[in-house]
Amino acid sequence: MQRRYRPAPHQEDWTVDFENLIVGLLENNLAFLLLAVLIVIVIFRAVKIVPQSEQHVVERFGRLRKVLGPGINMIVPFIDRIAHRVSILERQLPTASQDAITRDNVLTQVDTSVFYRITEPEKTVYRIRDVDSAISTTVAGIVRAEIGKMDLDEVQANRSALITTIKANVEDAVDNWGIEVTRAEILDVNLDAATRAAMMQQLNAERARRAQVTEAEGKKRAVELAADAELYASEQTAKARRVLAEAEAYATQVVAQAINENGLEAAQYQIALKQVEALGGMAAGDGNQTVIVPAEALAAFGDAFRLLRGRG
Repeated sequence: MQRRYRPAPHQEDWTVDFENLIVGLLENNLAFLLLAVLIVIVIFRAVKIVPQSEQHVVERFGRLRKVLGPGINMIVPFIDRIAHRVSILERQLPTASQDAITRDNVLTQVDTSVFYRITEPEKTVYRIRDVDSAISTTVAGIVRAEIGKMDLDEVQANRSALITTIKANVEDAVDNWGIEVTRAEILDVNLDAATRAAMMQQLNAERARRAQVTEAEGKKRAVELAADAELYASEQTAKARRVLAEAEAYATQVVAQAINENGLEAAQYQIALKQVEALGGMAAGDGNQTVIVPAEALAAFGDAFRLLRGRG
């Protein structure tokens, strides 16, 4: 047979006394305990900690009370409640595509993307239900309207100006919703196959025209350079002739002065010297083995030598 453990008589008395003490304390201080628990609950309900990336909209009996910013905030417990927790981080709408017709009746498909953030949550939660859908619809209408004012070439060339205009118009449209549009982008402008083929033909024709113009300009420049070269050569030839003429004039002046000073003998000497130089040139020619000297040349040689002896 198993023996059951029984506490000693003094141990049973101690346990009973402790339980009686606890019950007595609870009975005597129950009101204080309930008050402490109520205070803790009130503090827990009154103190609200808002993250840095959010703002909380507080309502009192279904009506807007205030907006709580990041940090520790206090509200009236059991009366005020946080109705909306709104993120103030920048958001990006999904890329949207919409058809638009340009001023020159070209059908385009424009891909757009918009970035925005909520700056006044009390306006956003009470004035608009679906923010993303509302902004997408607004952007689509504005894009169609702005592209309809421009030709296709202007859309392609002035995309930055078009983006700035779209962003400004969207900001004006969503201002009453407490939203700030931070960026608006046109990602792509697509055309149908027929339009792309026509544009490619136009581009090829333009390239051919530019090539012809470039070739013509090159030929024109070559002619201008050739003319400039001929003009330069003519100028240099004229300068050389002028120098030779001046030299010839100087030589003639010297001869004339010598004739004036020495009389007829100086003239005969110059004539005889020229004849000698001419004969020397004839003898120096290629293939000339025999030189026939006229009698007049021999007489010229004699006159020249006689004049030289006379000068000596």
